[in-house]
Amino acid sequence: TGKGNSIQRSESDYKILEIEPNVTDEEVKKAYRKMAVKFHPDKVAHEGEAVQKAATEKFKKVQEAYENIKKKRGIN
Repeated sequence: TGKGNSIQRSESDYKILEIEPNVTDEEVKKAYRKMAVKFHPDKVAHEGEAVQKAATEKFKKVQEAYENIKKKRGIN
């Protein structure tokens, strides 16, 4: 695992939250909240098991990406 992977992972964290790496910390938080609501498993509970499973996976990725960005930026 070289430095290149870390940079790529960081870029994909921003892609997951559908934001650019140069946004403010506040915009990062807003994007996370928007994505978390959009993909929250409870939001799609009525959609059936396949949709729930996909939303749960996406929700986990959104949470992970947000945690990575927070760590990198030192956001509390």
